[in-house]
Amino acid sequence: MGKRLSVVDLQKYKTKSRKIAALTAYSFYETRIIDSTAVDMILVGDSLGMVFQGKTSTIPVSVDHMIYHTKIVVESSQNPVIVADMPFGSFQISVEKAVENAVRIIKETGCNAVKIEGGEIVVPVIEQLVSSGIPVYGHLGLTPQSINKFGSYKLRAKHDDEALILKKDALLLEKAGACGVFLEKIPAELAKEVTLSLNIPTIGIGAGVHCDGQVLVISDMLGYDSELNFRFVRKYADLNTVIKTAVENYVKDVCSGNFPSNEESY
Repeated sequence: MGKRLSVVDLQKYKTKSRKIAALTAYSFYETRIIDSTAVDMILVGDSLGMVFQGKTSTIPVSVDHMIYHTKIVVESSQNPVIVADMPFGSFQISVEKAVENAVRIIKETGCNAVKIEGGEIVVPVIEQLVSSGIPVYGHLGLTPQSINKFGSYKLRAKHDDEALILKKDALLLEKAGACGVFLEKIPAELAKEVTLSLNIPTIGIGAGVHCDGQVLVISDMLGYDSELNFRFVRKYADLNTVIKTAVENYVKDVCSGNFPSNEESY
């Protein structure tokens, strides 16, 4: 059994100019496959609400959902850092409630860190979590939990005023003790500025090549959804076609009596 990477290991990657490769995961088989590769981090994202549960946003995801999936991912892996999202409503009510929920997630799953969306407003939460011994990643730019506020999943911080706020927020998150910052769907040059301004690593999703690492939702990069066409997603497989073809061939063989064969029977 190998030694699992830590958030400190990933922070050292930045000084070595070594990129961090991260993916999301939510279940046993995908985690086991990822664990057999050189992936550095698995993010158990509240994106599970959309790509696992079929919801229209991440808002309905609960702390119990996150604990259930994160525990599976931790127990199915040995090598990568495991980060769990703090879902909507788990940290906004109060600092005390945020600590209570984060402690539950860490204790009941064994993950390495939690991730929190937001800038200056979440600084008190991050400070308290870090002082309690819980590593925290920040998340700036497109923050899906704020979809009702923004109204869309469009590019964020395109204009100077929002870009200035984002740069300020990134520095505040680092000062609060965050061990890294996720940057989602922001201009590549802005992501470069933020990355160079921080001593902690940035992990981009739709934020260009200059981030210290990259993350993708696994179902996106594997091509589960044939209609998905986000600009920042590179599809490394077309599992939609592979799975559909396999199922169609199975149905055909069952209906024709070709399955099971004598060799597949007892």
